[in-house]
Amino acid sequence: MSPSSELSERTEATRDRMRRLDITTQLVTLLPVGILLVVVDSDTWWEAVVLVVGVGTAIVAVVRWAMGGLLGVAVPCLAVTAAVWLFGTLVADSGTAFYGLTIVGPLVVPQLPRHRIVAALGLVAYVAGVGAVRLLVSHEDTSDELLQFVLIPGGVAVLTLGFMFANQRFYDLLAELEEAREHEAELAVARERIRFASELHDIQGHTLHVVKLKVALAEKLVRSDADRAAGELREIHALVGDTIKQTKELAYAQRRLNLSVELENAKNLFEAAGIRVRADRPAEVDTRAGELLGQVLRETTTNILRHADATQVRITLSEAGITIVNDGVPDTPLPELRGLATLRQRVADNGGELTVAQEDGRFRTAAAFPHPRENR
Repeated sequence: MSPSSELSERTEATRDRMRRLDITTQLVTLLPVGILLVVVDSDTWWEAVVLVVGVGTAIVAVVRWAMGGLLGVAVPCLAVTAAVWLFGTLVADSGTAFYGLTIVGPLVVPQLPRHRIVAALGLVAYVAGVGAVRLLVSHEDTSDELLQFVLIPGGVAVLTLGFMFANQRFYDLLAELEEAREHEAELAVARERIRFASELHDIQGHTLHVVKLKVALAEKLVRSDADRAAGELREIHALVGDTIKQTKELAYAQRRLNLSVELENAKNLFEAAGIRVRADRPAEVDTRAGELLGQVLRETTTNILRHADATQVRITLSEAGITIVNDGVPDTPLPELRGLATLRQRVADNGGELTVAQEDGRFRTAAAFPHPRENR
């Protein structure tokens, strides 16, 4: 599975958790309020049934909104809650019958592909207009009726619309950030591939050029100076063997590395992927230990980019050790990290120890050589 596919799966899992949180939060808030309004504001059982239909429709809309499928039921939900509000003003004398409509409408309007402002104005006009009709059929005090059926419902509609427009903008920004992060992660992996290709070119490009020249020279010498031609062929054989060895070391991250270069490369990769990185280097690293520590850093960097949804990484270097801690680790066990398993044995063979630990959404990779000075 490619890193971009893994990132997409983690993004979708995050969205699923946010949807469940939205549903729970909304229902805990809206359902008790709706039930209370029905109990307080209905005089007969059939009025209560109609008001319950309005509240139930609003709850259905909330669930569909959280799951991303609201527009499919937008029209029937709007029609039902609009009818309940009309029923409340003209029949049931219910000033809270607007409750369902001022939930469904603000959920639907910000998701419309166009004409959102017009739709928002239309919703407020309908809520206030239906309430104003109440003034024509009521014989109660006009100021009280105006407050209960026009000003309060209209004001609630305006407030909820404003909140939902801001909420929709927040989700749009989250989606843009996730998309940008996915692109950055792909770019970071592409840069790593380019770096690998560059190192491979450095190893093989020079060798192939030298081999070409030596083969041409040996071809000329084969009749005039057979001994020298044989020497050139032996050099070619040794050169090719050394190149094969270096290529294998590069492929398995065994090539001698410069720790400072690897540290800078890791920082660039993390920053390109949108991950905050902090590097602490209080002491100069022992030269011989630094080669293996560079390999640990490179392998850990690759693992973080591939397997973690990290937002921050901290790298700490000591005289003979390195510790890398990253967040964004899923609760499920990570796949087998074969590169680190191989490095653990190599570090142990050189008198050191490599440990990994996963806890509370963080992953810690640490390598240390207890007595670096003795290895010199």
